[in-house]
Amino acid sequence: TICEDIWQAAPMQAIAEEQGVHIETNQEVTSFESDSNLCLSAQAVNSRFDAEAMVIAGDYQHFDQKVFSNGHRQYSEKYWDSRTLAPSSLLYYIGHKGKIDGLKHHNLFFDTDFGAHSREIYETEEWPKNPLFYVCCPSKTDPSVAPEGHENLFLLVPVAAGLDDTDEIKERYFQMLADRIKERTGTDIRDGLVYRRDYSVSNFMADYHSFKGNAYGLANTLGQTAFLKPNMKHKHFNNVFFSGQLTVPGPGVPPSIVSGELASNYVHQFLSKSS
Repeated sequence: TICEDIWQAAPMQAIAEEQGVHIETNQEVTSFESDSNLCLSAQAVNSRFDAEAMVIAGDYQHFDQKVFSNGHRQYSEKYWDSRTLAPSSLLYYIGHKGKIDGLKHHNLFFDTDFGAHSREIYETEEWPKNPLFYVCCPSKTDPSVAPEGHENLFLLVPVAAGLDDTDEIKERYFQMLADRIKERTGTDIRDGLVYRRDYSVSNFMADYHSFKGNAYGLANTLGQTAFLKPNMKHKHFNNVFFSGQLTVPGPGVPPSIVSGELASNYVHQFLSKSS
């Protein structure tokens, strides 16, 4: 998923490089060069990359609607706008001076109305009035993630994709969450705050071109499951394939990894036939 942590990505990078993969960063693809039913190269900001086959693991909707030319799009704008998205997230990355005895590594604050919060995500698509939220405190089990005597906190509120987020909104929800944590643990995290970074819908869009700022792909509804998800094979180019949380098998880190495996199988089949 988009919010995969660095500690998860680094080992995968190491494994890829052991297999001979060359990784280039800061090379956003802006267009493709094609000939008939094949994509010949990808044009990045400062470089051009030729390839016999391509796997697109970035945001499917962004590439489909904004990178491929109009005649080579997989789906219409109406199709994408009709999709039901999984939630986005309002996130707070917190460094806290002092230990917090009332927290474990994983903490679910499911002490408000689940149904109301769910409706605010999927039906009314508004900022939740009294949200459920998740607190991760990895320093409880791994002291290396925080200085001695400190806690490393990660706060997550599921919210509807496509919302407008502002500094005022982020501040209001931080205060709300801090009050709830204090009520349950007796610790006011505002008193020991040494680091805070907010991250939400607009950040997902700016950093990842995430469709409507979603964090978890398409919702797992019946009409968006299995072969009803966006296709992994490009219908115009025989050598272009998609992977990631907006296609098969769906959202989440394990499914996205499986998606990459499926895409690699398609690439192998294509290259075997064309050789």
